[in-house]
Amino acid sequence: MKWSLLAEHALAGLAISRDDARAVLHAPADEMLALLDAAFTVRKAHWGRRVSLHVLENAKLGACPEDCGFCSQSSKHASPSGEAPMKTVDELVEAARRAHATKAKRYCMVTATRGPSQRDLDTICAAAERIKAEMDIELCASLGILTEAKAQRLASSGVDRFNHNLETSERHYGAIVSTHTWRDRVETVKLAKAAGMDTCCGGIVGLGESEDDLLDLAFTLRELDVDSVPVNFLDARPGTPLAGYAKVEAGFALRALCMFRLVHPRTDLRVAGGRELTLRALQAMALYPANSIFTHGYLTTGGATAESDHQMIRDAGFELELASGETIPADPESVRGVRRLPMMQ
Repeated sequence: MKWSLLAEHALAGLAISRDDARAVLHAPADEMLALLDAAFTVRKAHWGRRVSLHVLENAKLGACPEDCGFCSQSSKHASPSGEAPMKTVDELVEAARRAHATKAKRYCMVTATRGPSQRDLDTICAAAERIKAEMDIELCASLGILTEAKAQRLASSGVDRFNHNLETSERHYGAIVSTHTWRDRVETVKLAKAAGMDTCCGGIVGLGESEDDLLDLAFTLRELDVDSVPVNFLDARPGTPLAGYAKVEAGFALRALCMFRLVHPRTDLRVAGGRELTLRALQAMALYPANSIFTHGYLTTGGATAESDHQMIRDAGFELELASGETIPADPESVRGVRRLPMMQ
C-alpha cells in the first residue's frame, strides 16, 4: 500500500474506503513512518503544526447509576474512585482559571451521571456564564444523556461543545453497557448538534472489540459528522469488569490514530485517555495524526503535567493553539507552577 495515495484522496475530499481503513490497521512496522507521514500530510493541511490543549474537570465524581464496564465511577462496580458531591460554581470557575493558566484552548466540565439533574444543570450553566465573562477559553460539557430543553439551555449559557462518546460499535456496545443503549447516545449527539453546540464524540480502543467494531465506530462518527473525535486507549481500572484487560500495543495505537485521521481529515482529532500508559516514549508521534491532547490528568487517574506536555510539544516542533485562534510557542517554564487539585481516590 502506498500510504501517500490515501492522503491524496483524503485531501481531495474522497472518503477512504473501509478496506483502505482496515489496511491502515495492518500496516507493517517497517512502514510506520510512511503511514505517519501520510496522516501528518492530512493533519497539516487542516491544522498546520498547531496543537490544542484540553483540560478535564470532574465536576461530580462517583456514584454513577450507569454500568459502563470500563468506568471506575459506576456504583455497580467495586471500584475505588470514591464519591463526591457536585462541585460549586466557584470551584468550577477556579478550575477553569487553572486550565486557562496552562494555555488550554478548551475546558470541559464532566459529571458522573446518567444525565444532568436540574440542580446540576443550574450549576454547570452558572459556571459557564461566569467563565465566559472572565476568560477567553472554549467550554465543553460532558453530562450524560440530554433532552432537547437541556441541550438548548447549555448552548445558551455559553457551552460551545458537548461530549458524548459512542465508545464502540453498536454491535459491541451491549457487552460493555446495559443501562442505556448505543442509540440513546446517538440521539444525545444529535440533540447537542441541533442546539448549536459542536459535537465531541469518540471511543475507547481496547474494550475487547473486534477490528470491524473499531472500523464501525470510525465510519459511524463520519456519518454523524461530529466536530471532534477523542480516541482513548483503555486504562483498565481495578474493580471494574474490564480489570485485567491487556493494554493496547503502542504500534496499534498509532495505526488506529492514523486510521481515524484518514477517515476524518478535517476533524479535531484528540489523543485522549490512556496515551501516557499506552504510547509511553512514543507519545510525541501521536501529534502527527492528532491535533489535540488532554493535559493535566483525567477524571479519576493522573496523567502528564502541563509542563511535560508543553515540553513534548516544543521538542517535537509543534506550537499551541489558543481559543482566540492565536498560536504561541509551547513554554514549559510558564506553566511550571500550575498544579491540578488532588483527585479524590
